[in-house]
Amino acid sequence: MSAHPEQHQQKVTVRSLQAMKQAGEKIACLTAYDASFAQVLDRAGVDVVLVGDSLGMVVQGNETTLPVTMSDMLYHSKAVSRGLSRSMLMVDMPYLSYTSAQSALEHAGSFMQQANAQMVKLEGGAEQAEIVSRLAQHGIPVCAHLGLQPQRVHKLGGYRVQGREQDAADAMLDEAQQLEQAGADMMLLECVPQQLADNITQALAIPVIGIGAGAGCDGQILVLYDILGISKGRIPKFSRDFMAETGSIEAAVKSYVEVVKKCQFPGSEHVFS
Repeated sequence: MSAHPEQHQQKVTVRSLQAMKQAGEKIACLTAYDASFAQVLDRAGVDVVLVGDSLGMVVQGNETTLPVTMSDMLYHSKAVSRGLSRSMLMVDMPYLSYTSAQSALEHAGSFMQQANAQMVKLEGGAEQAEIVSRLAQHGIPVCAHLGLQPQRVHKLGGYRVQGREQDAADAMLDEAQQLEQAGADMMLLECVPQQLADNITQALAIPVIGIGAGAGCDGQILVLYDILGISKGRIPKFSRDFMAETGSIEAAVKSYVEVVKKCQFPGSEHVFS
């Protein structure tokens, strides 16, 4: 039996994600860190698989994502790419890998050339516009990341909801628009109030993916180990243990995709005001 029974399905691309937003079809995203889990996600209909620097915490056991290196990310990205057929592969740019437009281009290029990545994700606001523009000029799709930015956890004073004050909310909306204008192809909002996430989603033409940002986003992403209930430490408020509900890994992932597509997740208990 073929290891990839759904190879006939069309590969998810930047263009198809844009079409999903326009059609009002929710985008289901999850993290993965190896080929075996990647294959499960691909078969279950996950649209975007992110090799997240969250591996520093859920795989390596660190307290933050900061220790994750380019070598770590390349290793795991190559492994995940071998398990995917339909799903888009997105890769996190690790801490200090995009301190300049040139370093960002070199490191993002490594993910595209060596790991078959289709998109890279980087944290930061309007100060990253030049980097986003440089990557876009070289044909590298970019997902911008606003709200809670784990690589800035010490600057932010911990894992805290962002954008609750009106000035901060206005600034985040403005930064989101600047990043879109710079060439970002997708936006990820982490731990922001639901109303702010709704406003940003409606203001942008590109898809907006939420994690702890409410059901009004164009799609959702969670950490795979969180939905399986096996993450080190406490599962975040914005996540849900699908494994406990379904009893198997494949059923848990399929259930997650289904409830995202049907706009049944996240619920009011998973969001911030």
